[in-house]
Amino acid sequence: MSDTADSARRKTNEGASDARGASVILNAIEVMRCFSVETPLLGVTEIASRVGLHKSTVSRILATLEQEDLVERDPSSRRFKLGLGLIAVTGPLLADLDVRRAAYPVLQELTDRTGETSALMVWNGNQAVCVEQIASPQQVKHTTPLGTRYNTALSSSVQIFLAQAGIDAARSMISEGTVILADTTPATLDAYAHRLSDVSAQGLAVNYGETSAEEVGVAAPVFDHRGDLAACVMLAAPRFRISEEVLSTLSKACRRAASDVTVRLGGQPGA
Repeated sequence: MSDTADSARRKTNEGASDARGASVILNAIEVMRCFSVETPLLGVTEIASRVGLHKSTVSRILATLEQEDLVERDPSSRRFKLGLGLIAVTGPLLADLDVRRAAYPVLQELTDRTGETSALMVWNGNQAVCVEQIASPQQVKHTTPLGTRYNTALSSSVQIFLAQAGIDAARSMISEGTVILADTTPATLDAYAHRLSDVSAQGLAVNYGETSAEEVGVAAPVFDHRGDLAACVMLAAPRFRISEEVLSTLSKACRRAASDVTVRLGGQPGA
C-alpha cells in the first residue's frame, strides 16, 4: 500500500472514530435529558423508549454515568435518577448565577445613584471577566460587552483579585505573562506589591487613567457565605468628569455596593 493510500485510510478511520465518539456523547446527553421534575425516576426500558436506543446501549451509557456519579439508582425502586456528581460539574456556573442574581439590583441602584456604568466582575484564574453590567444613562460613558476579559495588572478589577490571591501569586502571573504589567523592573514590582497590600487593606482598587488615559475605574470585593472572594463590583467612568472629590464619592458608593452584594450572598463585609 502506498504512503498516500495509507494516510488516507488513517484519516478515514480517525474521522469515523471522531464521529462515533461524538455520537456516544450526544446519546449520553439525551439520556440525562430524559430526567425532569415530573419524571425524576426512570428505568432502562423507559429511557430507551424515549431516546430511541436499544436497551443494551442505554444500559452501557447508564453504567458509565453511574461510575461518574452523574446518575444513581434509587434504593427502593432500583430505577435511575440524576446523581450528585452533576453538582460538581455545574458548581462554577451556579456560583456565577447566584452572584449575578444577588448583584443585579444592587448594580442598578449603584448606576442610578452615581450616573456611571456599574459592572460585576469574576475571576477565571488569570483574568477578570465581566458577567453583568448596567450602563450609564449619560451620553458619554464607558461600557464593555459581557464576557470581556481583562488581564492588565493595573485594571481596578484585576487588582482586587490579585490582592486576594497574594503577592507571590501575583508576581508569578506577571512573570509568566498571564497578567500584563508593562514595567517589570524590581522596583516597579515592589511598588506594585505594596499597592496590592493597600488594596487588600482598604477593600478598594483605583485605576485612574492607567490602562486607558480616558477612563477611570474603581472596584471593591464581594465575598460569599464562606468568606471567599466571589466577585468584585466595578464603576467605570470617563476621566474628564471625575475630579478627586467625585472619585472619593464613587469609591464610597462602590464599596457600599460590594458590601450590599456580600450581605445578599450571606457573607460578611470585609471578610
